[in-house]
Amino acid sequence: MEFEQLLQKAREYLPPDKLGVVERAYDFALKAHQGQLRVSGESYVQHSLETAYIVACLKLDANAVAAALLHDVPEDCPVPLSDIEKEFGPEVRQMVDGVTKLSSIYWGKSADKEGK
Repeated sequence: MEFEQLLQKAREYLPPDKLGVVERAYDFALKAHQGQLRVSGESYVQHSLETAYIVACLKLDANAVAAALLHDVPEDCPVPLSDIEKEFGPEVRQMVDGVTKLSSIYWGKSADKEGK
């Protein structure tokens, strides 16, 4: 997926003045993930682009799309959440932090107290 596809999807419902935060978030994520490749050889930012595209398909606001682009930055890069807040504000920081914490949740089936 290319960034232009995400931008095109976001343009379908976001006002032009809100697209800037999406563009800035992409640039920030691209720079933060520069040189990082997955085992498959794919750039780390590709997953973030695909995540943001899903968020845009759901027609969530520009800050949510930006947070989707940034959600892997604190985990995979030497970029603290405070830098994200400085650049994008407390709402985006809070969303990124919340998504980051999802990875610590155990999603498997767990036994109740009686072992059922």
